[in-house]
Amino acid sequence: MPGDVQEAVVGERVAVVYAGPFEAAAGSRLAERLGVRLTVVPELTQHPDAELQSIADLHRGETVVVLGLDLGLKLPAVVEHTGDGWTRIASDNETTLAAYEHAPDKFRDTIPKDPNNDLIDLLAGRVTPGGRVLELGSGTGRDAIELERRGYVVRRTDAAQAFVEMMRADGYAADGLNALTDEYGGPYDAVYSSAVFLHFDRAQLAGVLRKAARTAPLLAFATREGKGEEWSSRHLDLPRHFVLWQEAPLRELLNASGWTVEQLERTESKIGTWFQVLAVRT
Repeated sequence: MPGDVQEAVVGERVAVVYAGPFEAAAGSRLAERLGVRLTVVPELTQHPDAELQSIADLHRGETVVVLGLDLGLKLPAVVEHTGDGWTRIASDNETTLAAYEHAPDKFRDTIPKDPNNDLIDLLAGRVTPGGRVLELGSGTGRDAIELERRGYVVRRTDAAQAFVEMMRADGYAADGLNALTDEYGGPYDAVYSSAVFLHFDRAQLAGVLRKAARTAPLLAFATREGKGEEWSSRHLDLPRHFVLWQEAPLRELLNASGWTVEQLERTESKIGTWFQVLAVRT
C-alpha cells in the first residue's frame, strides 16, 4: 500500500509493523501512530508464502501489519492464520462485488429502469456534448446509454466482470476496472459514478477521490444520505455492504481529497435520500 495508511484500514491491537524498503517511511509513521515498533524487511518476491509464515510464527496470537510486500495478495488485505497456513478473509467490498458477480441479471431485472437523470443533468450543466466521461461502476450500462444519447463519449467500466460481459453482450465496449485498485487512465473531462461510492468505506473513498482528481477536473457522483453502515440483501438476495453519509463529513472528505463541491442536491427514492454531487478539482 503506497503512502500513508489509516488506522481504520489495519484495525486495532497491532503488535508490530513490517514494511518493505519502499514503504519504510509510511511504515515508520504508522508504527509511531500505533505506538509499536517498525521492522523493515526485504521484498518478499521469491517465496512469499514461506516468508509470511516465518513472520507469523514470531507472532502467534498477535496482529501484525505488513506493508508494501509482494505477497500475491490484493492489498489492503485481512489474512487469518489457520494453524496450517493462511486464509484470506474477504473484505466488505469484495463480498459486495461477489454478490454482483453472482446475480447480474437479477440486479438488472429488479432495479429501476430509468437512468439517474438528476445526476446527468448536473454533469450536463458543466460539460459540453463531445466531452469524454469515465464512468466508474457502469453496472448494467443504463446511465452510459443516456450520457451517450446526450452526446458524451463514455468509457464504460466496472469491477464486476459479469457486468462487463453484460454490456459487451448488449453491443457496447466495456472495460474491467476496479476503482479501488486500478489506475483510471485519461485524462477525461469528467468522472461519473452513480450509486457506487456507497460501497466504499471512508478510507477507500478517500483513495478513489484522490485518483479521480488525477484523472479529470470534474466529478459527478451519487451516494446515499444516512448514518453509519448497513448490510442489505435487497434486489439480489445476496449481502451487499453500504456506507451512508452525512453532508458535512462528505464535504470535508471531498475538500481533503482535492475537490470542491459546486452543487449538492438531495433526491428521494424508495430506499431513502440520495446526494447528487457535482464537484470541481481544486
